Amino acid sequence: MRAYLCRLDELPDQAARGFAPEGTSRKAMFVVRHGGRVRGWLDACPHVDGAPLAWRKDAYLSVDGNSIVCYGHGAVFDIDTGVCTRGPCVGQALTPVALECDEGALWITSPHGRQVTDLPRASK
Repeated sequence: MRAYLCRLDELPDQAARGFAPEGTSRKAMFVVRHGGRVRGWLDACPHVDGAPLAWRKDAYLSVDGNSIVCYGHGAVFDIDTGVCTRGPCVGQALTPVALECDEGALWITSPHGRQVTDLPRASK
């Protein structure tokens, strides 16, 4: 089963967007587009039993757009791996969400698995 998230052109490079896929049992998650790739993660900090990361709607990234940040706990996560590099949960990681890119549309597929979607060059 897969659920539609958005069109890729609705997610600019170095941006993130949160989703709560309707009609599914999936938890809140977010998508990051960075450097021609799209990654999906559950919106749950590993430091405090799944606390949401953003302090306001879609505010998942650092000011420079190069890291994921949990604004409640100050944890900093690598965009590529989801591993915490600074803060109270160093070494722990975000939970990946598998995504699929199909004709300019972004879909969530399985709750875990391959989370990196390389975008076609024309979509950058």
